Amino acid sequence: MSEFNIEVRVDLKPGVLDAEGETIQKSLKLLDYPVTKVETSSFYVITIEAESPEEALEKMDEACRRLLANPVIQDFSLKVL
Repeated sequence: MSEFNIEVRVDLKPGVLDAEGETIQKSLKLLDYPVTKVETSSFYVITIEAESPEEALEKMDEACRRLLANPVIQDFSLKVL
């Protein structure tokens, strides 16, 4: 077995309200920053043991579907580092 670092990015799907992003944008505007939009996402680097990079991606895909992302409102992407 080898260890693989997998980059996981979880974003809201288009059209889903990003309440955290809107709150940050409003706060930045109150501080006089000319911000017109803020989008939030979650970013993880996860080290996992697997026989191959393909197996590591497969395991992390399953983990994202089961825990890290809500498939109703979020998309995710994976990349071996």
